[in-house]
Amino acid sequence: MEFNGARATSRSCDLDDVDALRALLWERRDWLCGDAVLLGELGLRLDAANVIDFGPVALSRVAAAHERESSERRRLEDMAEANYAAQTQTHAAVLDVLEADSLRDLAARVDQIARLRFGLVVGAVAVEGGDTPEGWLALIEGQADALLGSGETARLGRVPTAAGLFGPHAPAIQSVALARLSIWNPTRQGVLAFGAFDADAFTEDMGDELVVFLARVLERAARRWPRP
Repeated sequence: MEFNGARATSRSCDLDDVDALRALLWERRDWLCGDAVLLGELGLRLDAANVIDFGPVALSRVAAAHERESSERRRLEDMAEANYAAQTQTHAAVLDVLEADSLRDLAARVDQIARLRFGLVVGAVAVEGGDTPEGWLALIEGQADALLGSGETARLGRVPTAAGLFGPHAPAIQSVALARLSIWNPTRQGVLAFGAFDADAFTEDMGDELVVFLARVLERAARRWPRP
């Protein structure tokens, strides 16, 4: 680079000579202040008081930092709002489940909760072995483990093997939320299932607390009626 004809290079002032470079700039500060082209290349400018102002550089950095902060704040606010709405709807769904007057009504309410409370496509309840209550889906022994993973309480995301839980909607289901059910005595394993058209409605990295909570409520509600 040049200061009004004088050139400083890495050979004349390397990284070990920062103090010497600073002294040179101070001694010949007129070079820097008088070279508008160099100042422009450095992203600097002189203000009205002849003081070097890091205007373009500083403003662009501040603007970028502000945009990142605003974007992150909006993301957190949107997430908090979505979580609050989901919790509110979940509490309402609990009341819906507790108001069921039969196992058949319980299954129907799960589907209504999915569509009306959460804006999903379908909700279903399935159980392994024995007689299947009206409105419930039948699973073969071990199928709950096959769908959820051995011993797992929930599974979210894309689960092609769960297509049979969603009837005529199955071909369009892109993501699901599944939670294990353990009902009656002796215990029968089952699955609470919700399906969505949107592939991002449920993803593997989402928390499963709400769907598991609903499953626990449904288990307790189902125990009001005898084991089929």
